[in-house]
Amino acid sequence: MQRLFGIDEFDDAGPVDESNTTRPPGQVVRVLADVPAIDREFDYVVPPAWDEDGRAERIAVGTMVRVELAGRRVGAWVTAVDVEPAAGVALAELQKLSGVGPSAEVLDLSVWAAWRWAGRRVPFLRTASPPRMVAGVPERRGGGPVPAGPADVFDDAFEKDVAVVRHPPADDGLSLALAACRRGDALIVVADMNRARRLAVALRRAGVIVALGPDDWATAAGGATVVGTRSAAWMPMPDLAAVVVFDEHDEALQEERQPTWHAREVALERARLRGVPCVLASATPSLDALRAGVLLRPSRTVEREGWPIVEVLDRRNDDPVKAGPFAERLGERLTSGRVVCVLNRTGRARLLACATCGEIVRSEDGTRSMIQVDDHLETSDGIEHRPLVCAHCGATRLKTLRAGVTRAREELAAFVGEDVDEVTASTEEQPTSRVVIGTEAVLHRVDRADVVVFLDLDQELLRPAQRAAEQALAMLARGARLLGSKADGGRLVLQTRQPEHEVVQAALKADPSIVAVAERDRRRAVGAPPYGAEALVTGAGAEEFIASFGSPDGVRVRGPVDERWLLRSETHGSLLDALAATPRPSARLRVEVDPLRV
Repeated sequence: MQRLFGIDEFDDAGPVDESNTTRPPGQVVRVLADVPAIDREFDYVVPPAWDEDGRAERIAVGTMVRVELAGRRVGAWVTAVDVEPAAGVALAELQKLSGVGPSAEVLDLSVWAAWRWAGRRVPFLRTASPPRMVAGVPERRGGGPVPAGPADVFDDAFEKDVAVVRHPPADDGLSLALAACRRGDALIVVADMNRARRLAVALRRAGVIVALGPDDWATAAGGATVVGTRSAAWMPMPDLAAVVVFDEHDEALQEERQPTWHAREVALERARLRGVPCVLASATPSLDALRAGVLLRPSRTVEREGWPIVEVLDRRNDDPVKAGPFAERLGERLTSGRVVCVLNRTGRARLLACATCGEIVRSEDGTRSMIQVDDHLETSDGIEHRPLVCAHCGATRLKTLRAGVTRAREELAAFVGEDVDEVTASTEEQPTSRVVIGTEAVLHRVDRADVVVFLDLDQELLRPAQRAAEQALAMLARGARLLGSKADGGRLVLQTRQPEHEVVQAALKADPSIVAVAERDRRRAVGAPPYGAEALVTGAGAEEFIASFGSPDGVRVRGPVDERWLLRSETHGSLLDALAATPRPSARLRVEVDPLRV
């Protein structure tokens, strides 16, 4: 495990070679060490021997080297060459030339990203570096002409600085990708690796030289169209001509670890700096995208035909206990073809009541509900356990008010009379049964389906989160992609007690703008992103950080709620500048800028 060095382990003047009292001859370069705890640059000398064997000629901004720092040898990136060192400081020599690293453009981008997501540069440069050391950049391979396509909304999109293309879920994205490649080397970012591989294969068949990120880093550095997931936004692009982000709404494009950067925003900034068009594509564009560019879409007929058949099962008159998780009319939809059922609750029973006295099954102090795990009850934090017994009357027969996916799988297997596979985020095996049930993860583990059923859509619609409606519609679009277009005959089934909700109506009418308008009005009223900036502060050091943060002009501090603080501002500039000016505590701290789940 790599040790993280503290700032106090380093002399303010930088690393010093104690055996030298004068500056060694040779070129002086500035480096940033690959040590997350340090956000400082140090000066080193290129060894004279490197001039003799040609290594010195390979030193440039971005080159990856190894240096001695506080008695340890660590990796580093060259951030400047031909530096004039401070007078009277004896500099140590570089220890090793490792290989080619991120370009000067990407190093500059990392400085902006560190400010934009209130983090350090090292995580960004790690993402931008090759997965394996690259000694040199290969010569560019020639490619054939990219096939011409019809003059449609996709070609028009690249005439704008930033355009948002709304396409049906059934669209595979190839036409848009080819339109980008007709302009030259394109950066194409997608949300999942399987789609990236399929798109790369299709482009290669069309004669495009493609580097699949991150493995083909060297090919990209030599000049190629780059296709990849989130990290592809940081791949080398010497001749960048266009940028495309597919499924820009997808949460997979945001890094979970700190700093929590978003590939869409990195792609937008990169396109802006290079002066090339950026196209954000989605079946359900986010408000962030719609505010960034001009919306383009196919005709209503084409869009409607690109969605599957949508059927709503209204459960307002169903008894929630007797009916269970399945509407009576659902049975006929499950008799043939590949069926995928979605229930975003893990475990067996998420809400229980005593069948004798009717009391909700709660913890001993009555403040928390308890769930069934195997053959016992426990609180969601796992601290309190007890047998399957009602604490109020002592009865042992409990009834399920809200089933988890494991209990629902058992009931579904009895309902259809055959084996049913269960898929959650922790499932490793690929589902093989005709009928599959799972959390949202199941939508990423199955390639095709004939029927997709959302068993409790209301759970998503009523989730106490400011992006709940937008995220619910995105999940429906993901399910619709498994089904294809109306012509394919697939069926998207929604079980709900809110058939008039804007998400349900948007799916029925194949019109995501219904949700976009409602979301715009709600978020604009409270100044939530993209009509403002937010940062979520958590961790053991959060209280100390907030105390140091104070009350900067233009920034509102809300909290603590569950040991979390939410910072809000009308603009990113005032919020991010305030975050950058606040010293970090020694205890663990997480600052999540523009969090997706709040």
